Amino acid sequence: MKSLFGFLGLFSLLTTLAQAETLDTSKIEQIIGLKGALNTNEGVFKVTSPRNDVKISVDDWTMPPFMGLASWAAFTEAKMGGAMVMGDTVLFQDEVNPAMSVALDNGLSVTALHNHFFYDEPKVYFMHIGGEGSAEKLATAIHKVWNKVKEIRAANPQPRTTFGGTPLPDKSSIAAKTVEDILGMKGQVNNGMVKIVIGRTAKMMDTKVGKEMGVNTWAAFAGADDNAVVDGDFAVLEDQLQPVLKSLRNGGINIVAIHHHMTHEEPRILFLHYWGKGKSSDLARAVKAALDTQTK
Repeated sequence: MKSLFGFLGLFSLLTTLAQAETLDTSKIEQIIGLKGALNTNEGVFKVTSPRNDVKISVDDWTMPPFMGLASWAAFTEAKMGGAMVMGDTVLFQDEVNPAMSVALDNGLSVTALHNHFFYDEPKVYFMHIGGEGSAEKLATAIHKVWNKVKEIRAANPQPRTTFGGTPLPDKSSIAAKTVEDILGMKGQVNNGMVKIVIGRTAKMMDTKVGKEMGVNTWAAFAGADDNAVVDGDFAVLEDQLQPVLKSLRNGGINIVAIHHHMTHEEPRILFLHYWGKGKSSDLARAVKAALDTQTK
């Protein structure tokens, strides 16, 4: 029996080593431009890039990258062939959406966007990514994402503190009918602002939950018709996340968070929060285009 367990252990180790050897690690390093480390026990090759270009403090303490301020990408052989990559990219607020667009445009999935700290200056966000394909293609995508971050910081060494643009008027005056006609539904109106809420249903512990329990997509418009802001939340199924993200980014809408609000729900629902500025009609069309991806 001991010899059987020993054989199985050896077989598992050899299989893992064989998987690791199928990854051209030197090619990955060449493309990304950084040295990586191979974990032979797991068959994973990992490249790490510390964020040491901008001083970051957390709770009034200058935080070294070792404490969780490093972007990374881990590669392994995919079961169906090719490679799989998973990773996390450390981003400042003005880097998030340009980096996300590059990731989406180069075949990566963006699976989460959130913070890891409180009282961090400047604000730091973490964008989780994944993908499958050839190791060369995935490494190229990672390189482009990280290179976009470098381009942004080269142009402006310190992170920006606003999205920019013309300040919004103190009093809102959004034409509700314009927004409602584009989105095809009636909204709530309050002091010149307009809000559209679209419910969907799920089950939690065999209890049906819907719009009023927080399972909803919404869009709220404020400002003036020629200088407006939209913010809101999309409730999406897992397979709907990437199409909605791509559509919103193509429409010039900024993604500010991707996470879940519940546990044990069926089907699983993810939530993405967004913010956009421009003409109210253009913003409404961008939201409508993203909504339309959920019906395809």
